[in-house]
Amino acid sequence: MRSRHAHAAQALDVRVEPGGEFWGWAGRTLGAPARTAVGAPVWLRLVSCPEDKASGKLWDGALDAQHVFGDLDGRRPALLAAHDAVDDGTAYRAELSVSVDQPVLSDDPVLQRDLQLPDSWWADLAGTLEKVAAVDTDRVAVRQQYMDRAIPEFVGIPAPAVARWTAAHSDLHWANLTAAPLRLLDWEGWGRAPEGFDAATLYAYSLLQETVVARVRAAFPILGSPAGLAAEATVCAQLLQTVARGDNLILEDQLRNWSEELRSR
Repeated sequence: MRSRHAHAAQALDVRVEPGGEFWGWAGRTLGAPARTAVGAPVWLRLVSCPEDKASGKLWDGALDAQHVFGDLDGRRPALLAAHDAVDDGTAYRAELSVSVDQPVLSDDPVLQRDLQLPDSWWADLAGTLEKVAAVDTDRVAVRQQYMDRAIPEFVGIPAPAVARWTAAHSDLHWANLTAAPLRLLDWEGWGRAPEGFDAATLYAYSLLQETVVARVRAAFPILGSPAGLAAEATVCAQLLQTVARGDNLILEDQLRNWSEELRSR
């Protein structure tokens, strides 16, 4: 990956800065800060997959997001360029984006400390997600077939009827958010989901912090409402499924409490 990342930097005419590389899940992605020929700071991310899998929602997510949202009024790092290559049966896509100087709010998707964020930040987040939800897209983040199967298995209720399908970021956790200014990172999986899906996702990853949980509920009144039940049940099922696979074990008790609450509604 390092060799292919260096090739991508050369193809896109940027110079990678040493010491700042960031590896994604299972070594599938490698990102690093870089500079353009005129010295502008950028971020170079390389994603890899088998050549026959180099298509579809995740592969094209960043490009599709740039086409539909642009920089989302400054809330999304704009994609500046992309470069594709294939080597020995593996496909590589390099994505060159505007650099984000602000640190993310958590090194882990699960929030493990209290956060004191101003009301303006929450208002900006809610407003940004409204803009995302208003987009018409045929990209799919959550499938009805998954809900019909997973919600009864992991939450213990029939899949609730979806009042409305809307576009969603679909991976809205604390490691994908910055504070000042607010930015939403990692758009590869965005697409249609039950209304309130992003709010429910952020809620789930906040469950260890009671104060933040209350703030999420206050910012997104769809949570706890009949219209939000499908999104909440879907997110709860998704994370309980990861628990069954040995991930997110730190959230297990809170997720089971949440599933009990959903069963009583």
